[in-house]
Amino acid sequence: MKPAAGLCGRKTAQGPALVLVFGTLTHVVLSSASWFAHSAEGVASGSSGYGGYAWITAAFRGRLVPACLGLRGPDVGLSALKLGPSLANEVLKGTVTDFPGFDERADAETLRKAMKGLGTDEDSILTLLTSRSNAQRQEIAAAFKTLFGRDLLDDLKSELTGKFEKLIVALMKPSWLYDAYELKHALKGAGTNEKVLTEIIASRTPKELTAIKQVYEEEYGSSLEDDVVGDTSGYYQRLLVVLLQANRDPDGAIDEAQVEQDAQALFQAGELKWGTDEEKFITIFGTRSVSHLRRVFDKYMTISGFQIEETIDRETSGHLEQLLLAVVKSIRSIPAYLAETLYYAMKASGAGTDDHTLIRVLVSRSEIDLLNVRKEFRKNFATSLYSMIKSDTSGDYKKALLLLCGGEDD
Repeated sequence: MKPAAGLCGRKTAQGPALVLVFGTLTHVVLSSASWFAHSAEGVASGSSGYGGYAWITAAFRGRLVPACLGLRGPDVGLSALKLGPSLANEVLKGTVTDFPGFDERADAETLRKAMKGLGTDEDSILTLLTSRSNAQRQEIAAAFKTLFGRDLLDDLKSELTGKFEKLIVALMKPSWLYDAYELKHALKGAGTNEKVLTEIIASRTPKELTAIKQVYEEEYGSSLEDDVVGDTSGYYQRLLVVLLQANRDPDGAIDEAQVEQDAQALFQAGELKWGTDEEKFITIFGTRSVSHLRRVFDKYMTISGFQIEETIDRETSGHLEQLLLAVVKSIRSIPAYLAETLYYAMKASGAGTDDHTLIRVLVSRSEIDLLNVRKEFRKNFATSLYSMIKSDTSGDYKKALLLLCGGEDD
């Protein structure tokens, strides 16, 4: 609980004093176990010990406001309202697969022809490269070198420009090297791009993070963890490091007693505490299994009357808040989190399209779960990803993005 002045600091033998505001009328209510136990909502839980608090916050959230908690209102973002499907029951599918009848030499010749002489045949380049898997693109690059003694990536860079060039270059990078490259550039130079660090590290599985770390060290000669430590600070740094350890518990049988214990620990570390015990959030969010955390989030709602996202919104701030929310959203559903990321990349108020994010998400998820991302996008935003890309981009860049997107969703 973030500290506040006035009655919030007073406690009685019966419990904490809550200031409830309804319109202009302010009431002071002394909580007591017996009063809350008979609530009409029946939310009070004898086992939790915090049933009364849960009832009052759940029943009156958005109208009767516990003023001492410093609530910012009921609107805490999409994920607290629309939760993605459980990935345990969802088959992940990308929009790009191996091209049937693949011939790397023929493709290399097509690309050479598209870039040779006056002008460049952008249509041939984008149509070919968006329809081949990443592994096939690497074979094409090797064949291009063998046949013509030239570096395909260098030729593409010299022939293309702008956002279209950035997209094609991203497509040509080996899968995990692309994530490693994005992380390196988020840490490189003046300032740190915490948005990129947060998105990638929060949404990758432990196996994916292990692969990214290995490629990063091979490519750049330094440890990703060391570079993150050198460029970030505080609890934000601490959670990034815990996630990069890739030591999240494997999914398996769920221990309901541990679920209850973790939910209670989070409640006591935030809503029931002056200040916030960030370490408790970091330990639980960074090490527990996905299936366990989903149950913890449900139990937390039962105990506290809040979605965990609401508590994070109140109890933390800045880069740590954004990272904790990204972890929660990814635990609930990675495709739903990435759909939200894409939506706001194109819906940035007054700032134009965030093409960097648009390219990164479409390229990195095209062979993993982009069809699932499309489904979540359509469900949550009253439009399709395809339609939004079509209206928000232009030229060869738009054509290539739409091909990667893979089609319209009615």
